[in-house]
Amino acid sequence: MSTTAQQPTVNDLGRVHLLGIGGVGVSAVARLLLAEGVSVSGTDAKDLPVLDQLRAAGATVYVGFDADHVRDADTLVVSSVIQAGNPELEEAKRRGLPVLHRSQALAALMRGRVGVTVAGTHGKTTTSSMIAVMLRHAGLEPTFAIGAPIPDLGTNAELGQGSAFVAEADESDGSFLNYTPSIAIVTNVEADHLDHYGTAQAVHQAFDRYADLLPATGLLVACSDDEGAAGTASTLEQHRADVRVVRYGFGDAAQLRLSAADHSGLTSTATLRDAEGSEHLLSLHVPGDHNLLNAAAAYAVGRELGLTPRAALDGLAAFGGAARRFEFGGTADGVRVYDDYAHHPTEVRAALRAARDVAGQGKVHVLFQPHLFTRTRDFAQEFGEALSLADSVQLLPIYPAREEPIPGVTSELVAASVSANHAVVAPAGAAAAVVAAAKEGDVIMTIGAGDVTAFGAPILEQLRTRAAAR
Repeated sequence: MSTTAQQPTVNDLGRVHLLGIGGVGVSAVARLLLAEGVSVSGTDAKDLPVLDQLRAAGATVYVGFDADHVRDADTLVVSSVIQAGNPELEEAKRRGLPVLHRSQALAALMRGRVGVTVAGTHGKTTTSSMIAVMLRHAGLEPTFAIGAPIPDLGTNAELGQGSAFVAEADESDGSFLNYTPSIAIVTNVEADHLDHYGTAQAVHQAFDRYADLLPATGLLVACSDDEGAAGTASTLEQHRADVRVVRYGFGDAAQLRLSAADHSGLTSTATLRDAEGSEHLLSLHVPGDHNLLNAAAAYAVGRELGLTPRAALDGLAAFGGAARRFEFGGTADGVRVYDDYAHHPTEVRAALRAARDVAGQGKVHVLFQPHLFTRTRDFAQEFGEALSLADSVQLLPIYPAREEPIPGVTSELVAASVSANHAVVAPAGAAAAVVAAAKEGDVIMTIGAGDVTAFGAPILEQLRTRAAAR
């Protein structure tokens, strides 16, 4: 796709047509453009509920791609899933229209505001959600664009009247390098998306470039407990004396240091010691050490934007979670069912550790769907080790998303790496199997970035049927 010579402004875009407008990231851009008064149209391959919402907001939306749909457009916006050969993309190229990646359109919306971008292999959605909820709770009316619906906010994107613009910055395709943030967050840096980057070293180098996007006096907030994020912070400090760095974590290197973490059910608390030596009680309504770390990053942003410690902490305490991030589905026959988007071994491990805290004396049962053939190939062993934290594991076939199958790469590679041989690949009876394993007091988790989330409702229904049969 082509890009403009310099970063465009919203006023440069004219009438905007968005391809894949039903996707969570592209629909967020569409919502913000509409709120700015821009003429918006778009196309998606499927008729999704979000399309009716966008129509109600003033967008012209089509289902099914056709070159005629771009006849009135001045600018085309696409995501990375749109491939060459798409008739609307090819028509836009033929007409010489500017073609912007979704992130470039978001960057145009961010101009003139205080950009707060959240990057990292894990934790982007939760951390950016925490920041947006915290700022709104404090009355700062932020603009935000986040990669999942946030129940506390009622949406994943909104044009606020305040100066702050909070955006989740996606590293998967390198598009997080299109932003010009005033505050940049790096939650962690690990090897992932190797289909795009090729090597782990290239991933780390991309995060170094992301941090270097900061202007003079800009702020990098980085997790000192994570080797990759800490490395990015050190690299930036070595050649940029004009920017500031705040580190957060449980270790001694952190200026915002967490300690005395405690987890009880869905609540988490810790002592947060700031750079001045003052100690505060951080209290959350989401589980896990990883969420305490995410909250520490959000707290740093709140303080940078002028919030008092009390206002920042109160805002974080108001956060109730993001969609598909340890999302509670319901309870039936004494079994609690949760859903999580985790699709990297580190994320799976964090989700299952949190599930252990929630389950207490109960057991944890997992229905896991690997996401992408390349990721399964690269991390099958690590997935198996992470899933070994569960008491039983059912596996679905790999969710391909944008990829073609790779010979020999199947869910059995993951199953073979789960300890005690207690992982089973059984797509036809997966829901029934996980229900059969669960007893009163246990936790069931559906985990993965594909359509495994759809199993939550039938699992709950089977649990209700079992209870009624007693």
